[in-house]
Amino acid sequence: MQKLFLITLFALLAISTAGQARVAPLNISERTLENGLQVYSVRDTSNPVVTVQVWYRVGGKDDPAGRSGFAHMFEHMMFKATKNMENETLDRLTEDVGGWNNASTRDDLTNYYEVVPSNYLETLLWAESDRMVNLSVDEKAFASERDVVKEEYRQGVLANPYGMLFQYIDSLSYKVHPYKRGVIGNLEELSAASLEDAYKFYKEYYRPDNASLIVVGDFEQEQLDKWVDKYFGRLEKPTGEITRVTDKEPDRTAVERFSKTRPNVPLPALAMTYFAPPSNSDDISAIKVAEAIMSDGRSSRLYQELLQKQQLAQTAVLYSDIRTDKGLLVFYAIAAGGKKLEDIENALLAEIRKMQDGGPTVKELQKAKNKLVTEILQRRETANGKAFAIGEAIIYNKDARAVNSDVSKLQSVTAEQVKDVMSKYFKENSRAVIYYQKGDDTGGKE
Repeated sequence: MQKLFLITLFALLAISTAGQARVAPLNISERTLENGLQVYSVRDTSNPVVTVQVWYRVGGKDDPAGRSGFAHMFEHMMFKATKNMENETLDRLTEDVGGWNNASTRDDLTNYYEVVPSNYLETLLWAESDRMVNLSVDEKAFASERDVVKEEYRQGVLANPYGMLFQYIDSLSYKVHPYKRGVIGNLEELSAASLEDAYKFYKEYYRPDNASLIVVGDFEQEQLDKWVDKYFGRLEKPTGEITRVTDKEPDRTAVERFSKTRPNVPLPALAMTYFAPPSNSDDISAIKVAEAIMSDGRSSRLYQELLQKQQLAQTAVLYSDIRTDKGLLVFYAIAAGGKKLEDIENALLAEIRKMQDGGPTVKELQKAKNKLVTEILQRRETANGKAFAIGEAIIYNKDARAVNSDVSKLQSVTAEQVKDVMSKYFKENSRAVIYYQKGDDTGGKE
């Protein structure tokens, strides 16, 4: 199966060097229930499995004031008891039948997803509808999960030598927008969170008119529709308004510099951030191609120049953190032994100018596009991957069917477009620069 996929994939990519590979679109069925729940489904009988996913339009940016990290912490609560299920029942409904489940929280969304044999589809639809409205968490369960999340913070941020730098990337890049708080929050505000906060958050954001149900896999459409109506159609649409973020981050018009230190930093590092356009911008595809050319693999420009030729860094990458509002484009580098951050910064700026002045070569452009298309097609080999692609299109493009145009948009990116986005978003005076080195702790909430 994998061998056949790779043969087909390479054939498609070979076509794209002369024209554009044709990728079969996902045949998405779509409807909206009276209570506002958006329902999307794709029938795929290639394997006897099905994925059930619920994507909520709430994420880290929606954390209540003084409660950073709350959306992520609440994600953990959703695996606790409901009025009809005991703690950890979702694990039993999935793992005990050979399936699995998980969830994730980002700045703009929280999603929950399960993959099970297709004959358990009805059970999972019932379970997801039940925890959407019937969560029943007590003080003991709440405190237990809060401690779990706090330990995640300790391990992922405090114990990780560069963990706090990634907190600073958000907190120092943004001045106004709640993206500045970071999804994981901090220990002080996590400790202050209460069970009352949890139920208030649940009531406001976990409701059918703030969610999308996505089902992909081996099912009969008529039967799926009946089950969705049975379990989700009965849920009431709340009358209260949903609080939405309205803050707009201003453009940066001058270079901003920050110096931060922590005692557990082995080698100096830097981050240089620029603002990215919102996720529904027409420039996103060209930005992704530019990102791949600059830092994807050993043949990338940053690897060749900063690691191989100048030997300034042991790590040097450009990554895009695209969000529904203004996101970030981040250069991140860890210095090689004895090298100066100032020299790394200057080398990064030189690489930006090279791309702005000359753009990519034909070979670089095609390689980057082929790599990105390959990644998309590989992710969509599974029912879960297809559903994730639909969910991301719903959140980031506000249109599920955008999933059927992302490959063609990537394939149509030109060298001139790459050059243009490098000039448009990587202006000399629009960056924030963070130097991160060994020393006494310079602050940042823990």
